[in-house]
Amino acid sequence: MQSTSISFSPSISNHQNPTSHSPSRVLYQYGSVNFFKTPPKFKSVWCSINFSSSKLNGTGSWISVPPPVHERKPDGVSTVRATLVSGEAPKFNNKPLADTLYLGLLFALWYIFNIYFNIYNKQVLKAFHYPFTMTLVQLVVGTALIIFMWTFNLYKRPKINGAQLAAIFPLAVVHTLGNLFTNMSLGKVSVSFTHTIKALEPFFSVVLSAMFLGEFPTVWIISSLVPIVGGVGLASLTEVSFNWAGFWSAMASNLANQSRNVLSKKIMVNKEDSLDNINLFSIITIMSLILVAPFAFFMEGLKFTPAYLESAGLNVNQIYTRTLLASLCFHAYQQISYMILEKVSPVTHSVGNCVKRVVVIVSSVIFFSTPVSPINAIGTGVALTGVFLYSRVKGIKPKPKTA
Repeated sequence: MQSTSISFSPSISNHQNPTSHSPSRVLYQYGSVNFFKTPPKFKSVWCSINFSSSKLNGTGSWISVPPPVHERKPDGVSTVRATLVSGEAPKFNNKPLADTLYLGLLFALWYIFNIYFNIYNKQVLKAFHYPFTMTLVQLVVGTALIIFMWTFNLYKRPKINGAQLAAIFPLAVVHTLGNLFTNMSLGKVSVSFTHTIKALEPFFSVVLSAMFLGEFPTVWIISSLVPIVGGVGLASLTEVSFNWAGFWSAMASNLANQSRNVLSKKIMVNKEDSLDNINLFSIITIMSLILVAPFAFFMEGLKFTPAYLESAGLNVNQIYTRTLLASLCFHAYQQISYMILEKVSPVTHSVGNCVKRVVVIVSSVIFFSTPVSPINAIGTGVALTGVFLYSRVKGIKPKPKTA
């Protein structure tokens, strides 16, 4: 919007011809309205002209002629405002729509990468029973992507000191354990059952927060935990692929992941401006690689070589390709999760995570043709409903007690 302002001194008389002034200072006429035909008595006149376009139509006049608006300010200054509107369509601000579409794209990618990670990862772990090695490879690929991102300035490399690294170290430990136990569980039981057990994460979060942070749950949160625990128990009793190794590995993954959340609150990492959530996740990934590497070599040895895979009767190209795809999807969905968390509230992110778990369970059942009994389906559904309720009620704060 373009604006032109003209101020006249008090000595202007009625017989002055407005056409003697330059076009940049005087507004001649809008249609049949002449502003200066019978000027009022005033000290000064302020004429503000708002242009939506500088173009005229073919006849040399403006297409739309809104009437002028007279205003009188308290100090006696008379104000005249008129708006010129051309035949062009007004320009609207599409930024809110663009932000909404971008956020929707992030959620879609979060779900898609998570689905493909679980599918490719399960395919490899069914044939290659070495969860330490798989965790190591996934962290190697993630670290390579992070270094590439920092080297070519695709994302600002953080400045971090020793005190921050010491604070982040416990987070890296439980992050490593969470990923390792998840891979152990996926290698033993179906994807759908692993994620059904992982629906117990809110239960561990409540228990650990009460133990170490002194944050005791409200009655609403406790009520939401009942269907979660009951649903997981019902699903476990009727799970075809159930075995205790897979069950306890998934439970250990829950404990590790929720310990990370509690530690992040308790330690209160002193982040600099350059150390945002994405860079924090990147540093945790690199530290996790350093942590898991010696254990992987000690526990499983060098089992990811072409010679060993061929001796085990495995398709080398297929194993390598699916492992690479699983690793890329693993890093991508976690990176996008942090990007979403920077744009929405924790409650919204929690609801999105609940929906993601439903999508992963349904897609894995369809892809792997996992047999599901009616009781098992009911148990899973009840547990996921409890997770959804938990994500909704955990944002409700108790009313302060009045004296």
